[in-house]
This record gives sequence, C-alpha cells and structure tokens, in this order.
Amino acid sequence: MDTSTVVIDLLYRKYKSDQNWVRVALQPLSEEDIRWSPTPESNSISNLVAHISDQVKHWFEIAYLGAPYEEVRSNNFEHELQMTKEQASELFQTSYDHILEVIEIMKANPERLLEQPYLNYPPFNGGLDNQATILEMLLHHFRHFSSHVGQIIYISKMRKGQLQW
Repeated sequence: MDTSTVVIDLLYRKYKSDQNWVRVALQPLSEEDIRWSPTPESNSISNLVAHISDQVKHWFEIAYLGAPYEEVRSNNFEHELQMTKEQASELFQTSYDHILEVIEIMKANPERLLEQPYLNYPPFNGGLDNQATILEMLLHHFRHFSSHVGQIIYISKMRKGQLQW
C-alpha cells in the first residue's frame, strides 16, 4: 500500500467520523438550540454549519463537483441567521458527503492529490491561496472543520448535557 492510499483512507475515516459526531450532537437539540449562541460574540450551530457549507462549496464543490464559481461568498457569521434543526442537519450532512465524494475521486486517482485546481481563479483571501493542492485543501479543512465540529459538540453539551454516543 502506498503513502497516498494510506493518507486518503485516513482522511476518509476522519471526515466520516466527524460527520457522525455532528449527527449525534444535533439529534437531541431543539430548533432554539440550533440558533442559540453562548455569548453575543459567539457563533450558533446555524452559523457554524453555514460556514462549513460555504467553505465546502468554495474549496471542493467548485473544483471537483461542478458547482458554479461565486466571487462573493455568503455572510455565514451573521448573528441573526435562521435555520431549522432539519436544515442544519441536512446542510452539514450534504457538505460532508461532498467532501467524502471528493476523497473518493482522489482514491480512484491518487495522482490528483497534487493538482492545483484554482490556479486560474482570482486570488483568494484566507488560510489557503490559489496554489494550494487538493491534499493541502483536505488537510487544512480537516483541521479547520474539526475545530467547528468541536464547537458544535460543545454547544450541544451546554444545551443538553451528556450526549449518547
């Protein structure tokens, strides 16, 4: 087994695990819990899910799943963002399904891990730039999204106590 296969399989398992953790964390929550934030400056689960979805679209769906490029990204940290529990759950699950789909593409074609799909796009602001490879995107977003998954779990525990894993 070569290194790329090991990395791809590991990323798949880790993203799948985070997807399951969020499913479990959202299950006991009410509509109010989804929109609640610990402080006025903090994000709600709705904000976090919208942010993850926006990032997945921007970094993965455009390059690998045919989504149209949008120069202006949504304001997903707007504190009055309204989303139902069902919408939050569906949006998160769909976003992670899209990441897993991209990982499956990489599994079938591991040489594509070093592709730079955004070289011909306008410059990006943020943690990655236009020269990022798909491997860099997957690793960067695993770290980034794991912090938001932790925030979602923490908010769920704040609202409902111990979760049933």
